[in-house]
Order: sequence, then structure tokens, then C-alpha cells
Amino acid sequence: MPDSEKAPPYRILRKTAYLLSARWLREGLHALFFIYLARVSATTYGEFMLAMGVGSVLLLVSQFGLNIPLVSMLTPKGSDQQEALLQVSLIQTVLLGFGLLGALGFIHWQGYAGSLRQVLLVLGAGAGLESLSSTFFVGLQVQGRQDLEGKVRALGAGLGFGYGLAMLALGAAPVVVAFFKLIETLVNLTGGIVLSVARAASRWRWPSLGQLRGTLQRGLLFAVIEITAVIFSRANLFFLQRYQGTAGVGQYSVTWQLVDGIANLVSGLLLQSIMFPLFVRLWHKDRPAVSRLARNAARWLLCAALPLMFVLYVESDRLIPLIFGPQYQEAIWMQKYLVFTIVAAFLYNLAAFVMVSMEKQVLVLVFYLAGMIFNLAWCSLVIPATPLLGAVLAMVLTKVLVAVLTISYCQRRLALIPGGPLKQLAAAALGGIALYLGAGLILPRLMAEILALTPILALAWRWWQEEKTSLESEPGI
Repeated sequence: MPDSEKAPPYRILRKTAYLLSARWLREGLHALFFIYLARVSATTYGEFMLAMGVGSVLLLVSQFGLNIPLVSMLTPKGSDQQEALLQVSLIQTVLLGFGLLGALGFIHWQGYAGSLRQVLLVLGAGAGLESLSSTFFVGLQVQGRQDLEGKVRALGAGLGFGYGLAMLALGAAPVVVAFFKLIETLVNLTGGIVLSVARAASRWRWPSLGQLRGTLQRGLLFAVIEITAVIFSRANLFFLQRYQGTAGVGQYSVTWQLVDGIANLVSGLLLQSIMFPLFVRLWHKDRPAVSRLARNAARWLLCAALPLMFVLYVESDRLIPLIFGPQYQEAIWMQKYLVFTIVAAFLYNLAAFVMVSMEKQVLVLVFYLAGMIFNLAWCSLVIPATPLLGAVLAMVLTKVLVAVLTISYCQRRLALIPGGPLKQLAAAALGGIALYLGAGLILPRLMAEILALTPILALAWRWWQEEKTSLESEPGI
């Protein structure tokens, strides 16, 4: 690989490994918990997934987009890190209070049953408190201590989901089980505060109202961006609840948990926690490095997305019943549609983080608003007539639209997706499909699927070998 294309020594692989080890533990326990819950009761599972949807809205309201400008506040040398953390956490605490009041109003307006209301409030409060823990984790990320973050997250996941699984096994009421989220979040919050404050530069100093107002204004635009994103990602759940009930929410959520879990793992772990701080730090002093990092990330994200989509598509009829049970037959065909959101989510999250590092957040908001308006219009017009299909297509078409808008801009500015790797991926994908269709006539299904993956896996191996010399020559990676 030419020198100009070598990845700079930003310890990306090491930082990813720290968070990945904790994230795999957390995601594994998360999956185990919700699979067990889905098998115990499809109705309770639907209630919990609806509650997690409310919780995600609370999380975004209380975060108010402040974690993105917080990276810029903590990055400069000599910055008052503890003061910045205190400012953001105080604002988020107040916003969380208002968010909980809003959630109470929404729950009353929807007329949910008493048990569902309790689950919504407990899970919503636990999810909302994540905004505070994530703030202190940003402090650790900027300090390059993803290893400490990983340890805290692993402990929180173990205690929280351990409690939840124990309560499920004992047959506890849904509201008692729902406290698992509060336990996980409180452990994360305590650990994040202790570790990030102990390592932050400068001392605590109570901020003035003017400073708080300025910080709030810095986060306003990002808050609208993130709230817009969560609306177009969750609105179909509330339409489904209205026209199909919790049973429909459960059918959709079973497959969405698999598909969206993969996309969130990549965007939260690699892009937001590791790549975005690098983009912000480098944009004003080494823009070519940002371009190289973004292009390299884009090709590897595409390379990872294609085999994941293929496996989830062709194995949907075996994965869903095996994992969640035979009662989720509708989820099987829905997964065949939803897999296309994986590649869209990978790329539009990458493009959005690059655009924010370029200080083009207003344009990101315009693109996200376009996606939200389309999504709400689609949900209003289509879901009442065909609830499940309408909900699935709302998600697929919205994410594709946002991906097209964000990627088109980054493609013009940075050539985000290089033509050469894209052609190689297309050739490998077409070759894999041809092998799958041909081998399926004479070989067992599993063998045909493995054979279909060989072209793209071979391409990934070739790319890795091309980069291996560069990686070995940079001990900091």
C-alpha cells in the first residue's frame, strides 16, 4: 500500500479491542436476557421492547446532543475537563427530569394499562440515566482510556443482566424484572464518575449560568439531530402498537433486535467511541488523514456488512425459531427486508460523523429531518392498512434515504467510497451469489452458503495482507 494510504498510529485496533471485549459481554447478556424473555412471554417481550423505545427517546432528550460537542470541549490541551464534565452532566440531569415528566404525559395520553405503565417508567428511567454515564465515558474516551470504560461496562452488564435473568427464572412480575436496566446504568454511572473525574485535568469549579447556557446552546443542534434520528428509528413501533398491539411489536422487535443490534454495535463502538474523536482531533490539523481514515473505514464497513446481510437473509427461517421460538413466524419474512438496513446504517453513521467533524452538522440535520418527515408520512399512510409490512418498509426506505443523502455529500467532498474497493466488493458479492445459486442445486444448503461467502472472505484476507506490513510498522496501532 502506498505511504499516503497508510493508517496513522492512533491505536485504533487496541482501543477497539478494549471496548469490543466488554461490548461482546454486554451484548451477549442482552441477547440472552431478551431471548429468554421472548420465550417466556411474547406479550411481556413486546411490552419491554415498547418500553425500550420510550427509553431511547428519553436517552436522546436527556443527552441533548451534548456528548458530541463535549469531545471538542475536552480535546484541546489545557482544557478544563472537570468543569466541562460538570456542565454537561448538570444540564443532562435537568433535561432528564423534564423528559420523565414528558414520558408520564405520553403514557397517560396513550392510555396504557397499569402494568405496562410501570414497565415503561422503570425501563425508561434506566435508559434515560445512560445519558449521564455516557458523558463520563466520553471523558475516558478522549483520555484514550477505553480499557477502563470497557471494565466498567462489563461490570454493569454482569450485575444488571444477572439480576434480570435471576428475576425471570424466579417468575417475578415484569416491573420487578425491569429494574435490571436501572442496576446496569447506576453501576456504569458510578464507575464513569469515579474514573473520569480522577483522571480529568483541572479541578471542580461550579459553572455559572452563562456557561451552562453556552454549553446548552452548543448542544442544541446536535440534540435535534439525535432526537430526529431516534424518531425515524422508533416511530414505527408506536404505530405498530396502535394498529397491531404488543403482539405485532414483539414480532417486529424479534428480528429488529438482531439487525439493529449489529448496526448499533458498529456505530456505537467503532464509529462514535473511537473514530469520531479522531476525526474531530485531526480535521483542523491533518485533513488528508481524516480522508484516509474515513475511506478505509468505509470499505471495511461494506466488507463486513455484505456477509452479515447474506447470513441473516438466507438463515432467517432457522435463526428466528431457533433463538426466539416457533411463535415468531412473521419475524422470518420481516428479517429478509430488514437486513438491507445494515449496510445503510453502517454508511450513514460513518458519513454523519465525518460531516460533523467537518462542522457540517446543519446539513446533517437537514438530511435527518428529510428522513424523519418521510418516515412519519409513510407510517401514517401505510401502517394502518398493512401494519407489519408497512413498519418494515418504513425502516428500510428511511435508512436508505438518509444513507443516500449523507454519503452523496461525503462522496463529493472526500470520495468516501473508493471506486476500486467498491468494484472489488461488487465482483465478490456477485460471485458469491452465483456460487450460492449454482451450488444450491447439488450441495446441502449449509455448504452452499459457506461456498457463497468465500469470495468476499478471500477479498477481506487480501486487503488485510496488504495492510499487514503497514500495521506491523506502526506499533501504536
